[in-house]
Amino acid sequence: MASPSETTTGPYNTNGGKLSRRGLLKFLIPSLIGIGMFLVPFTAGDGINIGMGYLADGLKALLGDALPPLAALILCLSAALTIIVKLAQPAWLDRGPLKELFDVEWLWLALRLLGALFAVMTLFQIGPGFVIAASTGGVMLNDLAPVLLTFFFFAALLLPFLVDFGFMEFIGSLVRKPFRLIFGLPGRSAIDATASWMGSGTVGVLITTQQYEQGYYNQREAAAIATNFSIVSIAFALLVASFIKINHLFIEFYLTVLVSGLIAAVIVPRLPPLSRKSNRYYEPVGCQIAEESTGGMGIVRFSLGQAVARAETAPGPGQLVRIALFNVADIFFGLLPLVVAIGTVALVLAEYTPLFTWLSYPMVPVLEWLRIPEAEAAAPATLVGFADMFLPAVLASNIESELTRFVIACLSLTQLIYMSEIGALLLKSKIPIKLWELVVVFLLRTAITLPIIALIAHVFVF
Repeated sequence: MASPSETTTGPYNTNGGKLSRRGLLKFLIPSLIGIGMFLVPFTAGDGINIGMGYLADGLKALLGDALPPLAALILCLSAALTIIVKLAQPAWLDRGPLKELFDVEWLWLALRLLGALFAVMTLFQIGPGFVIAASTGGVMLNDLAPVLLTFFFFAALLLPFLVDFGFMEFIGSLVRKPFRLIFGLPGRSAIDATASWMGSGTVGVLITTQQYEQGYYNQREAAAIATNFSIVSIAFALLVASFIKINHLFIEFYLTVLVSGLIAAVIVPRLPPLSRKSNRYYEPVGCQIAEESTGGMGIVRFSLGQAVARAETAPGPGQLVRIALFNVADIFFGLLPLVVAIGTVALVLAEYTPLFTWLSYPMVPVLEWLRIPEAEAAAPATLVGFADMFLPAVLASNIESELTRFVIACLSLTQLIYMSEIGALLLKSKIPIKLWELVVVFLLRTAITLPIIALIAHVFVF
């Protein structure tokens, strides 16, 4: 007689055998938890949120004013530990992931030091006014860092439920043909996009990075997915629409973002620099984890078999805890300093120098050609999003023309490459992408989506 773990049920696995009930439960229960935390929106108060976002908001409310000092402390610890490791090479450095976390290149050490310096200066309000101002260092330490600390804490802890128990394999197998045909990408990248849409673009990048390091994406695919599918969440879109006073047009606004974003996702990966990325896989993995042939099996049954096979090999509870804790440490000590350092510099350039105004001069005739009112006032907002995704809304909030505010708001959500968050995360990740390539992708997405947004605005909305 079969043991409980060997009891079979209706569907077949990819080898034609029955799927065990234990395997199905191991796939379904964690995956449903992951879906509930990341992919199911619900109404919370006056807005829309997801389970993980609700937990993050609760922790943020609980810690309150303690979060900026906590962020500054974490940044200082990151800088201090990295200096100790680089100079002293202590014995504990050989203990696995600690070496990867703190034995970094000199550039990343410099950025960690800069992030800590900016945080301390802003916290104690000492130093140049352009660094510690509410619109620069204050935005990073008091507004963005608390969100990242709480959001990524739960994202790192809960992400294994979504990616390690077969849900990626199930969805990836279901949609791999249309995704290959339309986007030239693996079907499982649909999850990256959905997690971004329901949760956050940074969560989408986090998923993409993990999938690349596990051998599911090659360099070209990982770079294309991270720069074209890490869309901002519905919750942030609602915030932008409300701030820029077009919330009464939210359905038209978000549909425009989706249409223009999908068109850009079809075109941009087929252009340099993304099209010239290598098809090599992450070096420690070395080869592709292949998408298997269905062997004549129905696509749903095959996808279920793939999911259960992945769930059967999922890490145990102890290993999952270790992985989650390392992910939290990597985000806190590795990512947060980069976000604060790069974001503060970008905001200083945007707020206190005419750099983005100068760079935006060529956009004035383009906007006029597209019949966008107040083109000269709107031009800087078309490019300043490279620094931070909320800056275009800030610059456009005082523009009188509702059509212009609508176009700027849509454009800011389709450009995707924001150095204060996604850009810093990509540069820090193992996905091989350079700063100049991010600039080119940002400009390509701007050039492709702006005419589409303007056309939709003129023909269908106004």
